[in-house]
Amino acid sequence: MYVPTNAGKGRKKGSVNKIPKAVKEMILNALDQAGGEAYLLEQAHKNPVAFLTLLGKLLPLDFKANFDGNLSVNVVTGIDRHKLS
Repeated sequence: MYVPTNAGKGRKKGSVNKIPKAVKEMILNALDQAGGEAYLLEQAHKNPVAFLTLLGKLLPLDFKANFDGNLSVNVVTGIDRHKLS
């Protein structure tokens, strides 16, 4: 099986992004015209899978943190626990 010599190495540092700046600007302009943050919030409720996929693409792949003391985590599910009973 033939494998190109540069397979799996990724792009070289400083290489041009595949999505031109003009396309990104068009997407951001379309978002503004669609309602901006209010539109994204609406999509989060109507299409949570697509919204979370978008969110996952924007978040960093990893992060490092040091904690001293207690850690409190609040998970927001959008499910009203009072309506479940």
